[in-house]
Amino acid sequence: MRLADKKDFFRSDLNLQRLLKRSLGNDYARWEPMLGEFGAWVGDAVDRAAAYTDREAPPYLETYDAQGRVANRITRNPAWAAASREAYRRGVIGLNYVSDPAPFEVTFAMGYLLSQADVSLHCPVCMTGAVAYVLDRYGPPAVRARYRERLTRMDGEALTAGTWATELHGGSDVGGTTTVARAEGDHWRLNGLKWFVSNADGGLSLATARPEGAPAGTKGLGLYLVPIMLDDGGLNPMRFRRLKDKLGTVGVPTAEVDLTESWALEVAPPPDGFALMMAALEFSRIHNALASAGLQRRAFVEALHYAAERQAFGDAIVRYPMVQDELLAILVTLEAGTALAFEAARSFDIADRARAGDADETRVWLRLATALAKYMTGEDAIRACSRAIEIIGGNGYTYDHVTPRLLRDAQVMTVWEGPANIQALEILRLVAGRYGGDKVFTNRIAAMLAAAPGPLGGQAQTVSAALKDWQDALALIRGGPAEAQRHARRLMALMADILAGALLLVEAGEGLKQGDHRKSLILQLFIEARFAAPARRGILPQRDWMHREFEALATDQPIATAP
Repeated sequence: MRLADKKDFFRSDLNLQRLLKRSLGNDYARWEPMLGEFGAWVGDAVDRAAAYTDREAPPYLETYDAQGRVANRITRNPAWAAASREAYRRGVIGLNYVSDPAPFEVTFAMGYLLSQADVSLHCPVCMTGAVAYVLDRYGPPAVRARYRERLTRMDGEALTAGTWATELHGGSDVGGTTTVARAEGDHWRLNGLKWFVSNADGGLSLATARPEGAPAGTKGLGLYLVPIMLDDGGLNPMRFRRLKDKLGTVGVPTAEVDLTESWALEVAPPPDGFALMMAALEFSRIHNALASAGLQRRAFVEALHYAAERQAFGDAIVRYPMVQDELLAILVTLEAGTALAFEAARSFDIADRARAGDADETRVWLRLATALAKYMTGEDAIRACSRAIEIIGGNGYTYDHVTPRLLRDAQVMTVWEGPANIQALEILRLVAGRYGGDKVFTNRIAAMLAAAPGPLGGQAQTVSAALKDWQDALALIRGGPAEAQRHARRLMALMADILAGALLLVEAGEGLKQGDHRKSLILQLFIEARFAAPARRGILPQRDWMHREFEALATDQPIATAP
């Protein structure tokens, strides 16, 4: 079996290239060389720095210096810091803000590549992108002019950013924020405790706080920009209480931060502060979905390469059907999740260009796609990384391989920027509330199904039947609050599968136009896994097509005939 260079993350990923060619059209040729260089750099320098940081040199907090004075300083090792600077120099944020800017889908794709080597580096990129976007699109002109360029510059000296919403009482109940903002001339002073602050010393952060006298709940929240260093070179008054001792994402420091008369500028007063923080978190959720898809991609590549090289019982283990079954299980959810994540990325560009309002169809679709992608890819990333370890065996459980770090990092994807239950509540608001998301979802899926070519009619019917099941389930949920609370997550899971299936159907149709049945087989396997499991759990005669075509499926080669 001929395998592409597993360290060349972009050029070896033909599925990613097809997705971007289809959505970017003629602009793909402009960005392809840069993405190729970025993918090769990530697979080499970033990957090596990530392994060193994770095992040998994580960041640490220096509370006091050698003279006993308060230092309040987080130190990172030079290899990680150099990789971080280089990512911004290569434009992972700045390309969206040059005179002829890249679509956000391009930099989202860079995040997908980056996460395959180091989610700890991708996390600050995600938050920096979110803060830069909010400042650029919604920030007061004076604040935007003063700070946006510090985040978007491409000379290796850019600041990075964070989003500070989580407090001691929890991360999801932002309306319970206890941090207080007090006006002081042309700026504000913040006092409070932010409990889970990643990239704590990056340079700039958006923080939620309640101005004195503002009402309780989310309507009383303002949004503030908090620099770590003041313009005079001094530290903004705040204290890093401690760094969190985390399961994964070891390379990015996550701190508890006491804001003590911390200097800040207002980005949005109540009641708009909460909405703008949600805009930042929505941006981050798209990155989250792409990072989860990236982790699945890395898990698949590592497991496939190992299985192709590992000899047992007289043959490479990749030749054994049960190993192939496990590899294909990773591959199918990888390609379904990647389709879903990039649908959210494309939808972001469309909604941004339209400057869509909350009730606009493009905006509603973006919110639906983002929540569904964030949910499904996060769940599947954990399973994919776990499966990869099992395929590799005991070696995959050791740090001679990247797989232990992948699994630890994957676990954060389900909770980062809101766990599944929070995404389910978002879906419920959209499809059962005033936004009309039920009609938007139905119409979009129906259009994809209607465009399916004749040879995919059976698969289209299966997805159509699932859509009808979803409509019936939604009617039940609308019957009362108890049903909604009980079944919201199940409803979301069904919607995620329906959308992923419909997107694979579109991709399969595009493949058939080229005489390639490969994506049709991926679609069939996804349908069997999520909608229509074969009888006797697939223990049937004449089901050898997936093994006969395994090599083409695994290496993304065209398949000329249907099974």
